[in-house]
Amino acid sequence: MNPVFSRVAIIGAGAMGRGIAQIAAQAGSEVHLFDTQSGASSKAREAIGQTWDKLAEKGKLTAESVNLFKARLHNANRLMDLADCELVVEAIVEKIDIKKSVFADLEKTVAHDAVLVTNTSSLSVTAIAAGMQHPGRFAGYHFFNPVPLMKVVEVIAGLRTDAAVCHRLSDYARQMGHTPVQAGDTPGFSVNHAGRGYSTEALRIVSEGIADFATIDRILRDQVGFRLGPFELFDLTALDVSHHVIESIYRQYYDEPRYRPNVITAQRLAGGVVGKKVGEGFYKYIDGVQQVPAEAPVPVVSNLPPVWVSPRAARRAELLQLLKDLGARIETGQSPSPDALTIVAPLGFDVTTVAVVDRHDPARTIGIDMLVPDSATRRRVLATNPATRTDMRDAAHALFARDGKPVSVIRDSGGFVTQRVVATIVNIASDMCQQQVCTPEDLETAVTLGLAYPMGPLAIGNRFGPDSILEVLFNMQTVYGDPRYRPSPWLRRRGAIGLSLLHTENQ
Repeated sequence: MNPVFSRVAIIGAGAMGRGIAQIAAQAGSEVHLFDTQSGASSKAREAIGQTWDKLAEKGKLTAESVNLFKARLHNANRLMDLADCELVVEAIVEKIDIKKSVFADLEKTVAHDAVLVTNTSSLSVTAIAAGMQHPGRFAGYHFFNPVPLMKVVEVIAGLRTDAAVCHRLSDYARQMGHTPVQAGDTPGFSVNHAGRGYSTEALRIVSEGIADFATIDRILRDQVGFRLGPFELFDLTALDVSHHVIESIYRQYYDEPRYRPNVITAQRLAGGVVGKKVGEGFYKYIDGVQQVPAEAPVPVVSNLPPVWVSPRAARRAELLQLLKDLGARIETGQSPSPDALTIVAPLGFDVTTVAVVDRHDPARTIGIDMLVPDSATRRRVLATNPATRTDMRDAAHALFARDGKPVSVIRDSGGFVTQRVVATIVNIASDMCQQQVCTPEDLETAVTLGLAYPMGPLAIGNRFGPDSILEVLFNMQTVYGDPRYRPSPWLRRRGAIGLSLLHTENQ
């Protein structure tokens, strides 16, 4: 099959440019590498060739294929060398004035029907195209690093982009072995926009003193199934990249509370503690190996108190069965005895609020997060309140760890950890659909492939129930008084009438 674009130019021979050049050559295109830095294109060609050689050594490519691919890679010493290219991909520094200057020069160089694209991750495609003579042929073409492994690319139309251009770019993405997703020209497009909930809410939890970095990472990996916790992810991407994306999206949305940055990343960036690549981020790294602090041991408690479960607890029947399986002495009266450990399981509310409203003794009250069914989680999460006695905290920890399942004990928080983060992710995704940033289907694909979530954000909402997610958000808004937690209309309406969050309206 002939490639959609036979002759392709890559401007910028850094990591992104190299990756795009590699998959373009593999797709059958003649690829021309251009970089203003002397020798950069030659180094890129050499590095790409070494990658192919290693793949051949592992038996993933034939020697014949490697020779063919290498023959398709060419150096370009001047922009004029790109004159006959049908597609030019810009992958340079994220500065709009430099990008606009490059495209102004390209318009004087390439044919009038050549397609020009930017690999920008955060700048407006429409703004970059402003002043171009032929903005209809210009689009965003956002790949993710490392390009050969991250099998998704966002195809972004500016206000004046011709639809046919996006169709051609989508077809070409498929030829390169990638999945194209259409995204509107909005801050963060689809993937970086959708990713705001995971990172920013985790930072808020830390800033409130609820739990430390490692505990939050453990909880979100074990309760929801994320491959990396948010702080592990920060260390991998590095704060000198991540923090600027957080700030950029927040400012471009005119300080929308849902995307609010946190001083923690600003401070750590200023101190140079940016991640794994420098040996220290939220974790320390020795010879590239993450140093994870050990978990607190399970307390030894000889005599466990009786347990009383609030009648308003989420998944109460399941919770009672769990306690029975753990060998707890369960009280069944209308109120707990003076010696009983009181267990509450709120959605969105904090333990303190529940204890006060329901008139429980806060000194003996502990919360457990039951958003995720116990059978589906590898970790249980308990929350104290400011008045919880140490002996009651230790008793609850020992009891819920009896079967060997890990237990994390955190300080009081509306929505614990998982509820807060999951609800924020689902809410932002719902609002993206409401704003028509992308289709629900493209959003699910983009996030699953681009962020490696266990499932798409709307599917996560369906898994736990839109009505439960709504309850978490309403109650968190009550606890914190923060418009950050106001539910999206998309979520409110589908939750109210029992529809899937993936449901689209008939036009």
